[in-house]
Amino acid sequence: MFGFGIFREVITEEAKLRELFGEPSRLVQSKSIDHLDPHCRDFIARSPFLVLATADADGNCDASPRGDAPGFVHVIDERHLVIPERPGNKRMDSMRNLLSNPHVGLIFIIPTLEETLRINGRACIIQDKELLEKMAVNGKVPTVGIGVQVEECYVHCAKAFIRSGLWKPEKWPPQEAIPNIAQMVADHVKLPGMTATDIAAGLKDSYTNRLY
Repeated sequence: MFGFGIFREVITEEAKLRELFGEPSRLVQSKSIDHLDPHCRDFIARSPFLVLATADADGNCDASPRGDAPGFVHVIDERHLVIPERPGNKRMDSMRNLLSNPHVGLIFIIPTLEETLRINGRACIIQDKELLEKMAVNGKVPTVGIGVQVEECYVHCAKAFIRSGLWKPEKWPPQEAIPNIAQMVADHVKLPGMTATDIAAGLKDSYTNRLY
């Protein structure tokens, strides 16, 4: 075994993983489909939140949340869907990655449901007016969208959500234990004269006035 930073016992072959964990069941091996069937379409229509995974040409990865009212992702047909690009912080990490590497992974989430829908495929940045107009909110049409060509779809089991207790309010942390995000950002950026109070005000303005 070779070292990887501070890690010394690094697994480098699938055979070792199989030795440790075994083979997937026939059910797991058979659950992937290559298109959006009625079940997948219904799941997407009910989902208000997804995570979009991308990587650049060098393999540097990014995972970005996307959310809106249920059904905000537009399904065109059994092979194609569009994610509207709403106003953000203009880093455009996901879209910049897509310019050099079209491969994407999506995880769709429905509140209280512990299984998720995973979709893998290839994506591009689109300006198709007739498609984007269908995803307008408050009269504001997305400037661009992320068009996805679907290659693989499957249900991911509920174990992670069960273990985390994510949908169980009795397991949620008390309000006083929630991280102070404004202070966190202030300590990260270290910009002269920019305090946590300033950042909190800016975040509130952005969330109130610039969602669409």
